[in-house]
Amino acid sequence: MANIVGIRFKRAGKVYYFDAADIELEAGDYAVVKTSRGIELGNVVIAPGQVLVSEVEETLSPVVRKAEPEDIEQAKMLDAKADEALIECGKMIGELQLPMKLLSAEYNLDSSRLTFLFSAEERVDFRDLVRRLTGKFKVRVELRQVGTRDEAKLLGSFGRCGRPLCCASFLTEFTPVSIKMAKEQELPLNPMKISGACGRLMCCLAYEGEQYRMMKEKMPKSGQRVSTHMGEATVVGSNPLKETVLVELDSEATVELPLTEISY
Repeated sequence: MANIVGIRFKRAGKVYYFDAADIELEAGDYAVVKTSRGIELGNVVIAPGQVLVSEVEETLSPVVRKAEPEDIEQAKMLDAKADEALIECGKMIGELQLPMKLLSAEYNLDSSRLTFLFSAEERVDFRDLVRRLTGKFKVRVELRQVGTRDEAKLLGSFGRCGRPLCCASFLTEFTPVSIKMAKEQELPLNPMKISGACGRLMCCLAYEGEQYRMMKEKMPKSGQRVSTHMGEATVVGSNPLKETVLVELDSEATVELPLTEISY
């Protein structure tokens, strides 16, 4: 029976599941694992025994071993080596005049693969670049194009709230965000005010979306006639968070009343 652990390779990155077999691991440990990209070092964020085999859909790869101090030092050395590779790759992109923005570079733990991440407005023919990089670094080179949201997650920045971007801090996966969410929360539909650093709708619009939908179901709609202790009135607005309704009385006076004081 598989002994499942959850491992993350980057801060706020997706959690992947591996079979630890009889290797003793705890949350916070580092582990060497086998992935489709070769041997990699990851951080254990879900300890054994917390995930059932029936809850995991994909085939599990094995944990090779609990990381030794030498593995951690090797990862640090490779990070520095990847930074140098990033500079060299940037020079080659300039020489080839490729329309791409280089974002990051990383080696896997056994130095058998070097991966570069980049963004671009359209598809880029980087075959010549790969040949040059392979000749330069003598390893298997992979170039991966990512979208604008992934770019923001990789580079990090600050949101309109003044805090570090959610995607770079704690969001492990992107959830769909729609303009409908902004409308339901009665936010200004100005792209400059509801877009994040990536240029897409802010991820935080989804945080309270369901709560707003639930609360709005209890609220009367604008234009609806309601009864209050001050007489008949017409709904002209509402505040779902406060659970209050703004009504205009037949006397043309406008008042804000708790939802509990209105019948319709």
